[in-house]
Amino acid sequence: MLEFQLDARSGVPFYRQIIDQIRFGIATGQLKMGEQLPTVRSLAVQLKVNLNTVTKAYKELEIQKILETQQGTGTFIGSEKIDVSVRERRNKLRSICEEFINVAAAYGISPKQLVDELKKHEGGLS
Repeated sequence: MLEFQLDARSGVPFYRQIIDQIRFGIATGQLKMGEQLPTVRSLAVQLKVNLNTVTKAYKELEIQKILETQQGTGTFIGSEKIDVSVRERRNKLRSICEEFINVAAAYGISPKQLVDELKKHEGGLS
């Protein structure tokens, strides 16, 4: 199951972050066809957001046929295949790097030090 996380500092609306995480979860195989998602209420409580935020995200994904809601049973990953475009991946990487650099800078770590440390982990985490 995907562990949802919201970033209030990103400037991206929470419902959009939920949509993006579900789409990336499907694209990367973390979420499988037929897998049940948390209920709107439970996800809203978990993320500490308004019920309408989760409802909006789920509804938009239903319209795109990415999610299927079965009354009384729950919301499930549909059969629609998700491919993340090169542009989306590049934008996501840029966003991750910006956040990473900002956190590192707060601790006095330079981008060069980050690169040097990342090179040590090339080929996998150790």
